[in-house]
Amino acid sequence: MKGNQRKQIHLGVLLYGCGHHQAAWLMPDSSIECIGNISYYQSLAQLAETGCFDAVFFADNQSFPANDPNEMPAFWLDPVVNLTAISQVTNYVGLVSTISSTFSNPYTASRQLLSLDHITNGRVGWNLVTSMRDEEALNHSMPELPSHDKRYEKAEEFAALMNKLFLSWDNKEILYNRAEKQLINPVNIQPVDHNGTYFKVKGPSTTPKSPQGKPVAMQAGASKQGIALAAKYADAVYSVSWNLNQAKKYRMKLDEQVKQYEDCNRHIKVFPGLVTYVGRTHEEALAKKSALDEKLPIETALKQLSFFLQQDCSKWDIELKVPPLPPAEEFMGPVGRYETILEIIKDTQPTVKELLGYLNAGGGHFTLIGTPEKIVDQMEVWIEAGVADGFNLMPPTLPGSLEDFVELIVPEMQKRDIFRKQYEGHTLREHLGLPIGIS
Repeated sequence: MKGNQRKQIHLGVLLYGCGHHQAAWLMPDSSIECIGNISYYQSLAQLAETGCFDAVFFADNQSFPANDPNEMPAFWLDPVVNLTAISQVTNYVGLVSTISSTFSNPYTASRQLLSLDHITNGRVGWNLVTSMRDEEALNHSMPELPSHDKRYEKAEEFAALMNKLFLSWDNKEILYNRAEKQLINPVNIQPVDHNGTYFKVKGPSTTPKSPQGKPVAMQAGASKQGIALAAKYADAVYSVSWNLNQAKKYRMKLDEQVKQYEDCNRHIKVFPGLVTYVGRTHEEALAKKSALDEKLPIETALKQLSFFLQQDCSKWDIELKVPPLPPAEEFMGPVGRYETILEIIKDTQPTVKELLGYLNAGGGHFTLIGTPEKIVDQMEVWIEAGVADGFNLMPPTLPGSLEDFVELIVPEMQKRDIFRKQYEGHTLREHLGLPIGIS
């Protein structure tokens, strides 16, 4: 940082269906009819690029039970295929795909990501997950998901192998020497010879390392094993934090875990999820949230809560206080979201209906409602406190909430000199201020 330059905010956006609010598709101006259309996602990415976002990001779910009339096929398109199409109509914005170590073949996954990284001249990142649903396992010849510990044991090996394949050779080893009849230098293109518990891969990759060294590694697990995995392999993490207190605890856990490894001074960038309702007045912003909340199907919201809590909540009286829940140490499901729910309950002592209201757009992420000035004030608090390097935007509606953010919040950040006015680099690593990936 030069002179008195203020900390810069990084921004990603998680593109999900027609918005993260569970009632988004029910709005009269929703884009629900477009979610299977590639031009829709291309236009959202172009909008993010207009706002100088660091990256667009796709989560993933490899199952579609289709048991509920309100269940939306938000992951209609495979993330890597979708991002490849997006890459052809954008020039700068980073492209981040979720990859499941539980189900993916690392040789195939690394080759796909490297291919896209070459196609885009270095704009690719990947988010390593261990998957959470037995329904997904049933689509991959498994009767159920392996245990949490086993999934993370496999993820550790998967991450290490992906790095070997990403960096297995450099394109400078292609010689193009017609006179000597030497196309490649085979001496420096050697097998990776990985022989592990879960994977056996000779290698090398068919694709050389990328213009940014290797794709940016993201991670999102909040359990003890998830944080340990991130501390060892991630360049940046997506996190779930309802308030500043929770964000501080997460940053502290991550930093403490990093100290356990050889590169103990490494700074992993943290991007908490962010939900915004912005208006030119506070009342206008509140009205946008209220319009969505009024259309929220309670049955759908209770179903989501049941998944977050790993227990049946369908018979809960929504007018009563939330029943007592076990401590996070005893919880066997997705820990980050569960800790968030416990934090919301501690802060607000809500009824079940009130809790659903807090969770209905993104599941309890940092939520800001108000004018651009007030929203950026709060974003800056987190940045200056060192608990966030930026945010992963989760727009309640798409494209509406993303348009609002680009038109109202981005100019406010630019006016304060805490966000770029134009892209200064090309690769995702350059956008994020990360060194070239060489290990």
